[in-house]
Amino acid sequence: MIEKVVTSGVFALDGGTWEVDNNVWIVGSGEEVVVIDAAHDAPAILAAVGDRRIKAVVCTHAHNDHINAARGLVEATGATVRLHPADDVLWRMEYGDALPYAPLADGETLTVGGVRLEVLHTPGHSPGAVCLHAPEQGTVFTGDTLFAGGPGATGRSYSSYDTIIESIRTRLLSLPGDTVVRTGHGGTTTIAAEGPAITG
Repeated sequence: MIEKVVTSGVFALDGGTWEVDNNVWIVGSGEEVVVIDAAHDAPAILAAVGDRRIKAVVCTHAHNDHINAARGLVEATGATVRLHPADDVLWRMEYGDALPYAPLADGETLTVGGVRLEVLHTPGHSPGAVCLHAPEQGTVFTGDTLFAGGPGATGRSYSSYDTIIESIRTRLLSLPGDTVVRTGHGGTTTIAAEGPAITG
């Protein structure tokens, strides 16, 4: 079971602000789910989850527009936040020490409602960016690492174009070509559709 909730708010970094729409992914079963990227609107996310248990709030990275509803979900449900610790500097910009998280590790497998999510560390958009591959569902949740049309932005602090391209080439383009890419903003794509933009 994969559901999408689109929320709207502000992305702020390096002294700038941008109005953005974010994809929040709810993955699991009729009993339990994980929320991938708790963005902007905790009540809307909680309404979509309904009476299911939130096993974890999983962050693909710690830019504020992907984590700023995490506190609301934790306070409402007691769920654990999961984040790669290389993004701690970005996390602290939003929460300081006020909201703890449990570290995600490259190669770790999360299981929720019968769905396996394999953690792929894909730095570049941010140091601790991860993608979550669900092999049995033929999909990967890429946050802001890979979009329809190419890699995520790397023009701000703590990002690197060369690193994101290497991450995509080595961690994502090796996935089956028909793998559906579910992104942090905008529409879906496939690994095969994005390969030429990265390798060409």
